[in-house]
Amino acid sequence: MLFSYIPIFIFMLLVVGFVAGTIVLSAFLGNKIKTKEKLMPYECGIDPIGTPRKRFSIKFYVITLLFLVFDIEVVFLYPWAVIFKELKIFGLIEMGVFIFILFVAYIYVWKKGALEWE
Repeated sequence: MLFSYIPIFIFMLLVVGFVAGTIVLSAFLGNKIKTKEKLMPYECGIDPIGTPRKRFSIKFYVITLLFLVFDIEVVFLYPWAVIFKELKIFGLIEMGVFIFILFVAYIYVWKKGALEWE
């Protein structure tokens, strides 16, 4: 039984060896000249403007959290779709209630103006 795992252990050793070897070779062979451009923060190819300690509006965080909440809730639709035939009408009703609650929450957030960029 344990012998069937030997190829996996060998593969893991090869992977760890390759990663460690790459890091060690990079440390020895890599270019270590530090210039102003290399030490500057990289922001999508654009030179940074202003201080990195700039404060963001709370609206940014609210919209981010709302996106995460609704996105995670939608992820629950996939397992339901996989076993839909086994759940029959009960599963359909339960998912209808779930989607209705999400819809009500979305309407509430929309009416409160939490999705507006100003």
